[in-house]
Amino acid sequence: MKGLKPKMTTAFLMLMALLMLFPLIVTVTNSFMSSSEIADNYSSYDGETEENKFFSIKLIPRSVTIRQYYDVLIAKSKFLRMFWNSVFVVLPIVAGQVIISSMAAFVFAKVKFKGRDFLFFIYIIIMMMPFQVTLVPNYITLDLLGLIDRYSAIIFPGVFGAFGVFLLRQFMMTIPNEYIEAARIDGCSLMQIFFKIVLPISKGGIASLAILSFIDNWNMVEQPLIFLKDANKYPLSIYLANVNKGELGIAFAAALIYMLPMLLMFLYGENYLVEGISHSVINDKGVDQVEHI
Repeated sequence: MKGLKPKMTTAFLMLMALLMLFPLIVTVTNSFMSSSEIADNYSSYDGETEENKFFSIKLIPRSVTIRQYYDVLIAKSKFLRMFWNSVFVVLPIVAGQVIISSMAAFVFAKVKFKGRDFLFFIYIIIMMMPFQVTLVPNYITLDLLGLIDRYSAIIFPGVFGAFGVFLLRQFMMTIPNEYIEAARIDGCSLMQIFFKIVLPISKGGIASLAILSFIDNWNMVEQPLIFLKDANKYPLSIYLANVNKGELGIAFAAALIYMLPMLLMFLYGENYLVEGISHSVINDKGVDQVEHI
């Protein structure tokens, strides 16, 4: 009986993992099917009527083809244009958020100043607010600055997001103060302590922030639709929202290509992600257990 319970737990977890992976498996296998085969598989489903509510999901193609990838990557220039639109928007956000958040987190974690805890509390409140709450003030501000219909209308708010400050601040609070005190005795300035001690130790948290920020901004939908008026500037996430309209044959191939950057980044930085999140957990003792400069 003692050995049966762990086996049942393992079996249950494997079943849940398989259920979670099933949509990905369907996307991969269906992306190598021809358009006619996909049409046959899903022709019994009509989303506008109540008569046909069920359809069969086929995992093994009758004949493997890469025609859909040709249509997406070569025949349809719109896909590649929107792919590079996403790259042009997401990479500056990730880079800027890492730079700004790491500096702000260092100040909140290791530098004592008046109103520090209250200001960080404001950061937490902003982080917990949904995008819809701050939509109108953001739009008015960006409109006054003349940034509407520019990529900077998406990049600037993303760079100054509050989540990165929160994540790295919690990570940096775990750094022993003895390291910093020793550096101060050696004559290091605050900036030298930040660049030579805090940043190298915080590489796990920084990598976690980069991965999470990339995934979050790669999937953005509301910001481009609201802040960009020119459809040619839309990122790839907007394209995927409409790709299945009359083009179900290439929807699976487009979805798989869209997921690849996120999957590769997650697989490459999985260890950093786990380390960064595990060190960023808020402990019960709170802020008072950490000494400050």
